[in-house]
Amino acid sequence: MNWKEAEKLAADHLKRKGYRILERNYRTPYGEIDIIAMKGKVLVFVEVKSGSGKRIKPLDRIDRKKIKRMLTTAQFFILNKNFSFRRVRFDVIEVTPSGITHIEEVNF
Repeated sequence: MNWKEAEKLAADHLKRKGYRILERNYRTPYGEIDIIAMKGKVLVFVEVKSGSGKRIKPLDRIDRKKIKRMLTTAQFFILNKNFSFRRVRFDVIEVTPSGITHIEEVNF
C-alpha cells in the first residue's frame, strides 16, 4: 500500500468517527501535515504512517526533525487560517494490512 492510499483510508476512518477533514497534505515552506481535521472544537493535526506494522511502532518512526516540522507547520496553519477552536491535538494513524490504529493526543 502506498502513502496516498494510506492517507485516504486514514481520512475515511476519521470521517466515520465524526471528524471534519479541513486539509489533506497541507504543505508550507516549513513542512507538511498529512491531515488536518476538526472534532467538535478540537483542531487535530494527524501524521499518517503506513507499513507492515510488524517491526517498528508508528511513533518510533517520527524523529525530532519531523516533530519540529510538524509543530512549525501547525503554527503556520493556525496563524494563516481563520478557524475557531478551543484546543489543539496531535494524533498518529498507522495503516497496515491488518487494520488502522489511531493514537490520539500524542505528546511529542
